[in-house]
Amino acid sequence: MTDLALTHKAKPRIAIMGEFSAGKSTLCNLLMRGRPLPERVTATRLAPVWMTKGPGQHMRVTLDGEEQPIDIADLDSVPVEGTRYIRLYLDADILDLCDFMDFPGISDPNMDAEVWERVLTEADAVIWLTHATQAWRQSEAAVWDTVPEHVQETSLLLITRFDKLVTETDRQRVVARVKKETDGLFEKVFPISLTEATSATDDYEQWSASGAAAFMEHLVDLIERLAQNRATRENSSSDPLEESTIVPIAPKARPVGPTAPEDAQPAEAAGGRRVVPRRVTLTGPARRARPSTARAL
Repeated sequence: MTDLALTHKAKPRIAIMGEFSAGKSTLCNLLMRGRPLPERVTATRLAPVWMTKGPGQHMRVTLDGEEQPIDIADLDSVPVEGTRYIRLYLDADILDLCDFMDFPGISDPNMDAEVWERVLTEADAVIWLTHATQAWRQSEAAVWDTVPEHVQETSLLLITRFDKLVTETDRQRVVARVKKETDGLFEKVFPISLTEATSATDDYEQWSASGAAAFMEHLVDLIERLAQNRATRENSSSDPLEESTIVPIAPKARPVGPTAPEDAQPAEAAGGRRVVPRRVTLTGPARRARPSTARAL
């Protein structure tokens, strides 16, 4: 087991969600350091895609649990009807830490909400993407209100395409509004330009300026906490005296993005805590009252 690895059962499952054109495919490409899906595949017309680590056979999992082998080059031929999810086995470093589930856009009028609702129960957390120029629409708030509170509490909101906001005043205004309207509904909100992060390659300053550095530091911290939660639940359901086998994530384990210069200050996670390898506690701040989903004009 490497210092990136967690026990298989304890690996968290993180759903990637948002409306059409919010940047879900770009985020997946960034996290995987490449395209997990063939270029010609239209991700919005697929059932949820469950990505996990390994050399296994790609599968279509039907509504009754039957597994049917598929060719990744023919994903377009996998019917949405009758498919619970598509499982892809990929070789990406970040999949040592968790599984990702890429969901279709929640605003697609041709996609029944049941397609993703029946898989959402498998998620430990969600990364929700909202487009900066029309951030946190009523349609998004309405869908998010159906997500279980325990999942919301460990979920992250990305304000994507942040580079499309030209002035600093506009940027501050959008972030302030979104944080106010989603107060208590997400663990943390991150403004980010995924295109700038993708093009950063070895340029840490650009990587950091894009918002990706802060997001990724927090994501790794979140994954460790989710893994500890999952391991604790599994141990309590079997042998309460069994010791957790979670491997703390080493500070050098940066699955995505360029490395910070040696003289850079350590990034901070939620609450101003520096990100260091540790065994985290399972308690946290009290959940705030759920605000109205009505959006101020």
